[in-house]
Amino acid sequence: QVQLVESGGNLVQTGGSLRLSCVASGITFSGLSMGWYRQAPGKQRELVATITTGGSSTDYADSVKGRFTISRDNAKNTLYLQMNSLKPEDTAVYYCNAKKWTGFRRTEYWGQGTQVTVSS
Repeated sequence: QVQLVESGGNLVQTGGSLRLSCVASGITFSGLSMGWYRQAPGKQRELVATITTGGSSTDYADSVKGRFTISRDNAKNTLYLQMNSLKPEDTAVYYCNAKKWTGFRRTEYWGQGTQVTVSS
């Protein structure tokens, strides 16, 4: 069974840094397109960053460009999100997302989320 387990969320002050991790099991990690999403209270879940299977291409929401870095270690089945210069508006539950493509069919998986709180 596929599992994505996030960790690294915490309470941090404005301007601080955190690194989130997401460990995948039950699936071939290197074949997955990965991403981080977040959901703040009362808001819809939004895309934060994505990374391709080999890690050669990344994409970011405008709100986090230049502050967040997504990366992956396929040998460790782990996805990372390095978050620097954190702002109160970054406060949210952060979710790990995996997409597996088989031909034209897409299967999606989600982690349980990890809370990031940035105090002002």
